[in-house]
Amino acid sequence: MTGMSTPEITVVHLMRHGEVHNPQGVLYGRLPGFQLSPLGRAMAQAAADHLATHDLVHVVASPLERAIETAQPIADVHGLGIHVDGRAIEAGNFFEGKVVGVGDGVMRHPEYWSRLRDPFTPSWGEAYAGIAARMLAVIDDAREVARGHEAIIVSHQLPVWIARCRLEGRRLWHDPRKRQCALASLTSLHYLGNELVSVVYGEPAAQLADGAAEKAGA
Repeated sequence: MTGMSTPEITVVHLMRHGEVHNPQGVLYGRLPGFQLSPLGRAMAQAAADHLATHDLVHVVASPLERAIETAQPIADVHGLGIHVDGRAIEAGNFFEGKVVGVGDGVMRHPEYWSRLRDPFTPSWGEAYAGIAARMLAVIDDAREVARGHEAIIVSHQLPVWIARCRLEGRRLWHDPRKRQCALASLTSLHYLGNELVSVVYGEPAAQLADGAAEKAGA
């Protein structure tokens, strides 16, 4: 039939920020003041270099410093500004600011036990369903802005993973150790029109992370 256009391919990249300077090892969550480490800045630049030839027209970041700092070199290489969107922020968590976290000795603190009663919602933080809803809204908006091109949303591990689980029809509750969402990784959503046709995962800063791990173990 003549006169009908073929749906356009649009890519929305979900990116986790780079490594954060956190010598005390606290669960920093939404706390202000946590910025990228030197390695984290190198990771952000590696991602920017990887994306330099991509057709990026829209850059979105969580309002937290580490996300904006990760997004900056990507925006710079494409001559774009950064759209800060609160819906891409880290998940809320009761253990924010504490050194002890879920799965890391928390059972030694009886005052925290009530926070662990429900791993499915979860009871210690923002509901997974709420995270999924806000992240999918950001993704939909970015896809509209970048239709026929590419957009990137720099967010955080749990929001990125929950968005992927929702889009792929997986259950939202999960083992955090099994998330496929390394530092500075890209979870790329490929859309044909409004239909998600593939999800591609990549780690453009993997060599930097591996090198740092080897150095630490030397």
